[in-house]
Amino acid sequence: MTPTLILAIAGGVLVAAGVYLLLERSLMRILAGVMLAGNGINLLFLVASGPAGEAPIVGADPEAIADPLPQAMVLTAIVISLATSAFLLAMSYRSFQLEGHDEVADDVEDAIVRRRAEADLSSEAYVDTAAGDTESGGRAVDDSEAGGRMETETGSRSEDEDVR
Repeated sequence: MTPTLILAIAGGVLVAAGVYLLLERSLMRILAGVMLAGNGINLLFLVASGPAGEAPIVGADPEAIADPLPQAMVLTAIVISLATSAFLLAMSYRSFQLEGHDEVADDVEDAIVRRRAEADLSSEAYVDTAAGDTESGGRAVDDSEAGGRMETETGSRSEDEDVR
């Protein structure tokens, strides 16, 4: 098989489709994305390894023998992707058993970080306390913007903070 531009483009399309599917919330789509991206990378790896050569038989011309390393690495990648696929299938099945769907739920800590980031972008009344707080380097949020409580960017929060 001669490496051609068409094979490189096909590998790139597989990787792009796989990355797009990896960004979905359904575990089955994530599984399809992992498999597509893995196959695309394997194809790109074989294309990048150069043209095919002769079989490594005793007495063959050493310059014409194919390099077995890319083929061995692709076989290893296939085994790893099979194990990853089995794991994602088991996770999807268990999620469907427990919740009735296989969508990935929002993380509670992720929601808190998102709310703090939105408050960071919308608020401009920060008091810079980096000079007085050399250990953490955090900035304090004014009570009016933080919903009646004081919080810092260093991750500490008051007990009355609503955790969802």
